[in-house]
Amino acid sequence: MPENIKKMLVANRGVSAVRIMHTCRDRHVPTVAVYSTPDRLAYHVMMADEAVHIGEAPPAESYLNMEKMIEAAQKTRADAINPGWGFLAENADFAQMVKDVGLKWIGPDPKVIRMMGDKIEAKRRAQKANIPTIPGISNINNVEQIKKWMDEESVNYPIIIKAASGGGGKGMVKVSEASELSAALAQAKSEAKKSFGDDTLLVEKYIERGRHIEVQIISDNYGNVFHLFERECTLQRRNQKIIEEAPSPSIDENIRHEICYTAVRLMREIGYTTAGTVEFIFDISTKCFYFLEVNTRLQVEHGITELITGLDIVGLMMDVLENRELSFSQDKINMNRWALEVRVNAEDPKTFSPSFGTISRLQFPSGPWLRVAPGVYEGADVPPYYDSLVMLIMTTGRTREGAIKVMDRTLGRNLRIEGIKTLVPLLLSIIRHEAFGRGEFSTRFIENHLNELVSMFREKDSHDEVLKIADYVAKITALGPQEWM
Repeated sequence: MPENIKKMLVANRGVSAVRIMHTCRDRHVPTVAVYSTPDRLAYHVMMADEAVHIGEAPPAESYLNMEKMIEAAQKTRADAINPGWGFLAENADFAQMVKDVGLKWIGPDPKVIRMMGDKIEAKRRAQKANIPTIPGISNINNVEQIKKWMDEESVNYPIIIKAASGGGGKGMVKVSEASELSAALAQAKSEAKKSFGDDTLLVEKYIERGRHIEVQIISDNYGNVFHLFERECTLQRRNQKIIEEAPSPSIDENIRHEICYTAVRLMREIGYTTAGTVEFIFDISTKCFYFLEVNTRLQVEHGITELITGLDIVGLMMDVLENRELSFSQDKINMNRWALEVRVNAEDPKTFSPSFGTISRLQFPSGPWLRVAPGVYEGADVPPYYDSLVMLIMTTGRTREGAIKVMDRTLGRNLRIEGIKTLVPLLLSIIRHEAFGRGEFSTRFIENHLNELVSMFREKDSHDEVLKIADYVAKITALGPQEWM
């Protein structure tokens, strides 16, 4: 029997929390926000029906504090917790804690989260399901193990060292030659321990010119597993995505069919329920794809899949939690347009260093074929303690070219953010680049073209606007009233 959600606590902040609250409003489900001291006036706090202070700025004292999250839900009589993405979203211990105290967890079973959160175990499960995986070796402790594996398997450089418990690009170090191996291993081990509390590592062959393609899955408690097609997430900096699109321009219909149904088969094999994403890396030279990982949560870029299919993924996750059977079939899920997403981060577009402070001016973009997922407002503070994402901008079109044109108009003419630096100039340079327009890029696109992309920046600030107005006034003063006035 369906079990309706009565009140939802969103165990997150910023763009993630605001996105979830929008669907809750559509469904008339009251929401509870949680906030740290510097977030007391944050946008997600204003959006919610109730808000609970859970600690000071450091995430360990607030957004990563599991006990305080549970206490906030119990205090406000919320019966469900949605973790969004980041922070506690893929924490199996937290998921189990939520269920143990009798609250509803919006996500897959804690056992599945734990299984897929371990990259080594996830890879083993994929191999068991006869899904292609990248050549690699697990449980690395020293350089000799890596060298022995490379000799035995005839693997050449480059290779990549990864944290077994990793995610978000952390604990990943590419190694291009033997002289870099020792330092890279130490770096990966240190980052893994610092970021995840676990320094277990694996090493894999690095796929040159690889494309990151992920398949969105939704499944219910009645054995139904559906794919919502794929997304291209290749454009990254420091192993973190900044531009995504759906569908992928890298594959044809035959590969699309194969990769999507491979993802369905894996999720069925591991008993996955609710929304999740299977990530693959696609070797453009051989047309082969390899399993990377399963993301056991809502993805940042889920919105572009919603735009091309017309489905509300956050709403579908709520349906599954309420024990409702998904009321569609695979052949009824169709792509009706192309969608593009950019991540507007508070970072210097030339150096990627964080840029935090008060947003002194914010003009949201508007117009047809556009969706904005905000996490801030004009006058809001962007604190230095958390992820730098301030908004997502998504555009659509009947074709890829159409979606790119709308994004060009949106970033180049309609969006204005002052008081902090953002990636907008870089994003605009990328979508205007000829290679991007042709769909010719890899995970190293930004690295290889950074100087060229930076040279395309059009520097603008409020001083430019003042000069423009002064020039206008000067002309009127000198020439007198004009015919059009």
